[in-house]
Amino acid sequence: MELKLSPADAAFQSEVRGFIRAALPGDIKAKVELGQHLEKDDYVRWHKILFAKGWVAPAWPVEYGGAKWTPLQRHLFEEELAIAATPRLMPFGLAMVAPVIMAFGDAAQIKHFLPRILSCEDWWCQGYSEPGAGSDLASLTTKAVAEGDDYIVSGTKTWTTLAQYADMIFCLVRTSSEGKPQQGITFLMIDMHSPGITVRPIRTLDGGYEINDVFFDEVRVPQTNRVGEENKGWTYAKYLLQHERSGTAGVANSKAQINRLKKIAARERAGGRFLIDDPDFRRQIAEVEIELQALEYTDLRYVMTAASGQPVGAETSMLKLRGTEIQQRISELLMQAMGPYALPYLPEAMEYGWNEDPVGPAVAPPLAPAYFNKRKTSIYGGSNEIQRDILAKMVLGL
Repeated sequence: MELKLSPADAAFQSEVRGFIRAALPGDIKAKVELGQHLEKDDYVRWHKILFAKGWVAPAWPVEYGGAKWTPLQRHLFEEELAIAATPRLMPFGLAMVAPVIMAFGDAAQIKHFLPRILSCEDWWCQGYSEPGAGSDLASLTTKAVAEGDDYIVSGTKTWTTLAQYADMIFCLVRTSSEGKPQQGITFLMIDMHSPGITVRPIRTLDGGYEINDVFFDEVRVPQTNRVGEENKGWTYAKYLLQHERSGTAGVANSKAQINRLKKIAARERAGGRFLIDDPDFRRQIAEVEIELQALEYTDLRYVMTAASGQPVGAETSMLKLRGTEIQQRISELLMQAMGPYALPYLPEAMEYGWNEDPVGPAVAPPLAPAYFNKRKTSIYGGSNEIQRDILAKMVLGL
């Protein structure tokens, strides 16, 4: 999709592009381009660079540290971040718990937590899924029992992304068993350094250590860390999931990955052949590009609707569903483009400094881990099967 930019928006895009090019550390850029592991310091360094510029949370209200940008400018900013191969800004604080605190938190919580999220003083993770409660989240069993001014929390959360780095976790806990399951859930913010919390890594198909089990053994949590009312957490959770699902569309990153795919397919093979010249492969690239353009239109409509203050409906489920499917398809085409080179899994290839070739065979080893890792995108944030059910009810009235 070609956006016709006004002179002001074109100048804004140029400013953003120039700043990112100058400010992004070279070692971080190389890691992202080659699909290598990023450490906590890599994410935090980039976060703090954008924070110092005032650009780390442009979608926030200005009074909390956001930028006076239009929805289109925020869209252009996301595109430039993806094109430049920057690390992702961790969404758990900036895009997930922060909007909940703004909408439902009290004045003390807003004053304490939002500045620490903005500056990356606190790294957040999400405590929703449990061993027996994934897409059926209302069946969660982690309990919080009131005792004086505290809650005593016991239970287990799982698939907790980057909990090994986290200072804080926002959790859904059960505070009542009366009525419907959704009616007894409370939203708590818990200090990950509290006594009684244990983090255990889960090794994923790609060999990485990105997700974890988190165990709570009678963890004491101040009731002042409860967001909103007791037993009303399901309402706040649904509000948060709208932000999470829209964020998983990943349009800008998918566009960058398609450009990467084209570069790999254009490299010369044996006998002077080029994969990009194969009609069938060109057709497959064209198909996924068309799907991505359609998704981008939907994403822009969602951004404009949300910015105008109008209620958002089925768009978040559409974005999550199609966005993750497109991400998975691109990862498949990248594997296909590299051919036999993509088959080996070399752990050392994920480490910084292993090789500097951005399109040749040396970039292939990280593709297999990335392919495996992308299998989970259609599951987290509410599985795509759940999103189809939501769309059937909201759009078709079934």
